[in-house]
Amino acid sequence: MSDNPFTISFGIEPTEYISRYSETSEIIDTFTAEKTSNHAYMITGVRGSGKTVMLASITEKLSEEDDWIVVNTIPDTDILQSIASKLYSIKELRKNFVAANFDFSAFGLGVHIENGNPIYDIGTALECMVGEIAKKGKRLLISIDEIINNDYVKIFAGTFQMLLRQKLPVYLLMTGLYDNIYNLQNEKTLTFLYRAPKIMLEPLSVNSIARSYKNIFNLDTETAQTMGRLTKGYAFAYQVLGYLFWKKYGSNSKDADLNSIIPQYDDYLENYVYEKIWFELSAKEKEIIELIIKNGEMKIADIRSAIDINSSNMSVYRERLKYKGLVDVSHYGYLSLKLPRFAEIIQMRLDY
Repeated sequence: MSDNPFTISFGIEPTEYISRYSETSEIIDTFTAEKTSNHAYMITGVRGSGKTVMLASITEKLSEEDDWIVVNTIPDTDILQSIASKLYSIKELRKNFVAANFDFSAFGLGVHIENGNPIYDIGTALECMVGEIAKKGKRLLISIDEIINNDYVKIFAGTFQMLLRQKLPVYLLMTGLYDNIYNLQNEKTLTFLYRAPKIMLEPLSVNSIARSYKNIFNLDTETAQTMGRLTKGYAFAYQVLGYLFWKKYGSNSKDADLNSIIPQYDDYLENYVYEKIWFELSAKEKEIIELIIKNGEMKIADIRSAIDINSSNMSVYRERLKYKGLVDVSHYGYLSLKLPRFAEIIQMRLDY
């Protein structure tokens, strides 16, 4: 049997995945425009919605372009130092830094340059580096995966704003959960993040998922559509169901029994994602979700009555659950659950 084309590992681009062409093109077209309208984008969505894979796809495409330099970072280390180190490690750029007589030895970069221009502030160091990048006619994209609100991020954001004010060609692409992005945007000193466009990753097309399964597993249309509906368009569910199906049956689906892998499907969804999502909900959010689990799609007015809260507070919870990717609000005045088999899995937890 050949290698499984699906993966259950987060952040790894699988062999089989469904691209988000519209969102990806929006970001790339904006960043590569002659006159850029936005220098920063935020990608948000529920855990497992494909944020990291989309970020990786965009950074890979731009890194292949001659006029782009891409630096990938993480939020729980010194971001500025990380960017400076990665830029200095690029041989082509390092020659320019040395030729410009920049002495970055204070940051452990290179050696002391006699009669050089010593730089002791990391923000100034990056300004000098990006200035040299601009002279070469290149642009710098910085990516941060799973952004959080910490001191490293705040200091970086301040420096990024400074580079923008200098009209330097810097661009920022971030992913993050709704709560983390919301907390970061509400920092008074980081107003530019509040204005940065946010792309909320909605479910993938169920029909696209069904077609993918049909082609990979040589399925009949009805079975492929059943599998597609089982995922509800949730990117991680698409990977898990495909992974388990391939693991048991390979590409030969002649005698496949879809029901036989549902228990494992539930286990993977719970252990990898749903347990964490449930743990992070507030008591009131859990109360709302439990009501929907018990009753199915519910009128918002009935939910308000059941938990005894006013319209204003209910609107806040509705928005929070919506942006966390947990509830479907497309049927006006009603709420229903958005994630596949979330109701069944959480109900089992509640029953214990």
